[in-house]
Amino acid sequence: MNGMTEEGMKQMAQIMSQQGAAMGPVHGTMLAAGGYAAGRGLVGGALLRNPWVLLAAGIAAGYFLHKYQDQIMLSLAKSTGMGKDFLLQQKESLADLIEETREKEEQQGKPEQPAA
Repeated sequence: MNGMTEEGMKQMAQIMSQQGAAMGPVHGTMLAAGGYAAGRGLVGGALLRNPWVLLAAGIAAGYFLHKYQDQIMLSLAKSTGMGKDFLLQQKESLADLIEETREKEEQQGKPEQPAA
């Protein structure tokens, strides 16, 4: 079993289910998918070649996407908004740096006038 006992696998499944319940259904689903990907090594990929397993996985994914569609859309909208805000901040910072550079170049290019 690739160095992991049944007891260890049960404990890992229990921890993952507790973390998934604490984080919410969308994060729990992502955590379960990560656990599935990590467990692929235990199976050796034989299940991934079975068309019934692929069909069942597709049905399960479709069910959860439909069930949590509102939460998924909200999280996508939030991350999109955060990305736009980040880009606007970077654009503003770049504009400030360019303006400061131009001011310094203008000050260096002008000779200092003596005080009268």
